[in-house]
Amino acid sequence: MLFDEEDVAYEEDVIRNPYSLKSWFRYINHKTKFCSNWVSVYLVYERALKQLPGSYKLWHNYLKLRRAHLKNKCINDPEYEELNNAYDRALAYMNKMPRIWTDYCEFLLDQCLITRTRKTCDRALRSLPITQHYRIWPIYLKLVESFDIPDTGVKVYKRYSKLIPEDVEDHANYLKNVGLIDECVQKYLYLLNNEDIHSKYGKTKHELWHELCEILAKNPTKIKSVKVEPILRQGIQKYVDQVGQLWNSLASYYIGLGNFERARDIYEEGMTKVMTVRDFTQIFDAYSIFEENLITNLMEQANNEGLSDDDDLELEMRLARLEYLMDRRPLLLNKVLLRQNPHNVHEWLKRVKLFEEKPKDVIETFTEAIQTVDPKQANGKYHQLWIEFAKFYENSNQISEAKYVFEKAIKSNYKNVDELANIWCAWIEMELGHENSENALKLIHRACVIPKKKYDYFDPTEPVQNRLYKSVKLWSMHADLEESFGSFDGVKKCYENIIDLRIATPQIIINYGIFLEENNYFEEAFKAYEKGIALFKWPVVYDIWLRYLTKFIERYGGSKLERLRDMFEQCLENIPQKFAKEIYLLYAKLEENHGLARRAIKIYERGADAVLAEERYEMYNIYIQQVASMKGVTATREIFEKAIEVLPDDQVKEICMRYAEMERKLGEIDRARAIYVHCSQICDPKTNNKFWQTWKEFEIAHGNEDTVREMLRIKRSVQATFNVEFNFMAAQMVVPQTGKPGDAMKSLESVVEAEVQQVAKSKEISSVPKSKNSIQFVKTGNNEEEQ
Repeated sequence: MLFDEEDVAYEEDVIRNPYSLKSWFRYINHKTKFCSNWVSVYLVYERALKQLPGSYKLWHNYLKLRRAHLKNKCINDPEYEELNNAYDRALAYMNKMPRIWTDYCEFLLDQCLITRTRKTCDRALRSLPITQHYRIWPIYLKLVESFDIPDTGVKVYKRYSKLIPEDVEDHANYLKNVGLIDECVQKYLYLLNNEDIHSKYGKTKHELWHELCEILAKNPTKIKSVKVEPILRQGIQKYVDQVGQLWNSLASYYIGLGNFERARDIYEEGMTKVMTVRDFTQIFDAYSIFEENLITNLMEQANNEGLSDDDDLELEMRLARLEYLMDRRPLLLNKVLLRQNPHNVHEWLKRVKLFEEKPKDVIETFTEAIQTVDPKQANGKYHQLWIEFAKFYENSNQISEAKYVFEKAIKSNYKNVDELANIWCAWIEMELGHENSENALKLIHRACVIPKKKYDYFDPTEPVQNRLYKSVKLWSMHADLEESFGSFDGVKKCYENIIDLRIATPQIIINYGIFLEENNYFEEAFKAYEKGIALFKWPVVYDIWLRYLTKFIERYGGSKLERLRDMFEQCLENIPQKFAKEIYLLYAKLEENHGLARRAIKIYERGADAVLAEERYEMYNIYIQQVASMKGVTATREIFEKAIEVLPDDQVKEICMRYAEMERKLGEIDRARAIYVHCSQICDPKTNNKFWQTWKEFEIAHGNEDTVREMLRIKRSVQATFNVEFNFMAAQMVVPQTGKPGDAMKSLESVVEAEVQQVAKSKEISSVPKSKNSIQFVKTGNNEEEQ
């Protein structure tokens, strides 16, 4: 062995200190840095390891260096075997070092040396303590998963599962991948039945069940050691949110075995047990696809080979079975909904319609529904079941059976009284439909019997039969039947009973009054109205009062004026504002036609204050109109003034203009001008041009220059009030026109002067020369006399 001059010092150092690790590493670093021949580096490592065979650091660096140099070489290169031998020599001393073992196993795995890798892994597991086996097993499992060695893989995973049972899911997946389905199912069952073991990949028990069902359904012939049906039925009971899918998996299992009849039984059983529409739809769709596939296969066979008589019969039978399945879908779906809620009346009635052409099934369905539905929990109208049941017999001309159903129905329990009342009404209407008015009257008398002991209508502890006598619906029908088929006394007694039971409505009172009026019992009708008034309060009593007062006035006019006045005062005592207008107008009209004008005026005055704010303007208009017709227009001044005080601003403008127009017609120019001045304070010139134009026309006709100037001054003042920036904006507009930065107010005055001159010219004022300060007045017309 030849040495370079640079190596001499390092050689002397290692000769003097053959067991010094630092000396050897200094030598190795020197050779690595300056020597291009790696073989000489390997020789130094070999010499060092011969002196220090127990040094982990030396072995690790040596093996790591050699592996790095083999990185880009083919695995058939002889250096690979040299490195394998180096690893074997290292493990003779380093057999307790897991890193050496893992590096060696991975190196052998990269060379695809299956047997040698397996044996090395076994040696590593025997040499290392059990606490370090977790370093070796991933490499061992990677070996059996990377190559097609199922027998070895099964044995390896079996050993691994004994050490780490929590990873049984990996074992199951491996068995599934290599086609050992029976052993795979056993592992899944172990994982599902052991509550202490959870999925390594975060899967829930539900997801594992789903995977197991898929395996069982797709591989029925490969499962020998477990009973599939009990497993899936257990899942059906446990996981209620996936019932439909589990039933389909069980049926698919039998389809895979070729047991089609058993598969049909499973589908049928599933459809009759599921509780949700989603599950039913899943099963029904799978069932129909199964039948269609059988028919398709048989037809393809017929196209290829032809059909024998037996095959033709089989095809017809399968087509009939599929058609029968499709026809049953609405009934099966309805049954699912009834299993969800057996108290759903709507679904029971829908089921009856599905059996429309099968009377026997209809009767059985009605009977089952009546026995099943609890009236207290019924979703829908429970009484409708009884009524439809009776109508079924009625439509079949079996009247006696229909009556029998009604007899049973009136004895049944119900949630509220109205349901029982509807039963009675339906029975009575059936009798009327067959022109049995006598039976109808007997039934209504039977239903409306007033018991000696009185019961509270809203007491839920009492049976509805005891509270039926207070049913408004039943008594209303009683009154209608008595009016149509009974006597006058019977009708009167019926209405009196309704009033005595205090169950009357305003419409019933009005109907009673109309009935008595039609039979010319007017005082009796008025008494009925008074009873109704005593029963009800405002605002319900409004219709009764209005009809009572109207009919009394029509009947007696002014002959019983004091009685009418007392009635109106009683009505107006607590009347709400909403209903006051009609009553006050009716009262005032009475006084106008049959009483005193001053009383009518007082009533209008009271009414103007008593009505709603939005009706007050209309009421004042009527008030002013009536007073003007009775006492003359001059008598309306106080009314106008009061209206101006109480009405809102937007309505005051109209009132003021009417008031001023009236004063103008009377010749009271100063009063009219004062009204315009008063109203101007609430009229913005920008938005109320109509008012200012009216005033302007008034001044043109009846004023002079001073009054016009005053009007314009007021207009400017009001506009300034409504818009504080008006003067500034007007000045800015005037200055550019004049071209002078003078006083803006002087410019405004000139504009006003021009407008005054225009007004004067329009009035054809004389142009006689006059002094600057002289003012010519316009003569006003003579005052009009009150007609």
